[in-house]
Amino acid sequence: MSAEAKIFQCQQCGYCCHGETTVSLDPADVERLVHYLDMPLAVVKEKYLRQTGQVIQMKTVYGHCIFFKDGCTVHPGKPWRCSQWPLHPSILTDHANFLAIRDSCPGLNQETDYEIFCRYLGEILSLKNEGKG
Repeated sequence: MSAEAKIFQCQQCGYCCHGETTVSLDPADVERLVHYLDMPLAVVKEKYLRQTGQVIQMKTVYGHCIFFKDGCTVHPGKPWRCSQWPLHPSILTDHANFLAIRDSCPGLNQETDYEIFCRYLGEILSLKNEGKG
């Protein structure tokens, strides 16, 4: 079992998809969405994205990401920041943040304590930095 599977398995509950803002997209995210949706870039931008200056984000509707409907409708093509959540490096230095996220994210292994979580997250991040994750 991978380190990630030991501490997290996304339930597509959508908790992380709620709010009036969404993650910023990089060019690879936009390209991934265009490919996944199998639509021209102009159509994807018009229907699903908003741009403020140089920042591109997914639109929100009714207080959540436009792609959330009983789960993520673009899960295989989602932005890298969405893929990263909740396994974010900031948790390694913030125990209170870990507890808040663990309490709100059913995908995190509820039996994992902070020290074990940090050990596995460190492993995951190390592999990703080496290009293996």
